[in-house]
Amino acid sequence: MSQEFIATGRRKEAVARIRMSAGTGKIEVNGRAFEDYFKTTNLQNTILNAFELVKATNTYDVSVNATGGGLNGQAGAVRLAISRALIEATPELRATLKTAGYLTRDPRMKERKKPGQPGARKRFQFSKR
Repeated sequence: MSQEFIATGRRKEAVARIRMSAGTGKIEVNGRAFEDYFKTTNLQNTILNAFELVKATNTYDVSVNATGGGLNGQAGAVRLAISRALIEATPELRATLKTAGYLTRDPRMKERKKPGQPGARKRFQFSKR
């Protein structure tokens, strides 16, 4: 059996756990084909960018378990996980992926709701009289 690389990526509320092994470039997300799960080309390119950057487009099979958040957050989480797995497979790729910004965990999160107001920033209507 070929070696398997396991990595986790997160973005916003989304978490992506992946298993990457040598193969033909088949990507499966939550048991479905990756083109079927991420329908827009923009989201598909977000994920494939990491492979294209290191010229490893059809060299690995990836099985993804993505939970939480929306499709955009999940796509970002998958890209981070793939980048981390690629480094695990070949450590020399670290510099290339780092300069492209694919190893940085996006820290932007939803701001919490504050007490005494209906949302994070929104206030209840003020009545002077």
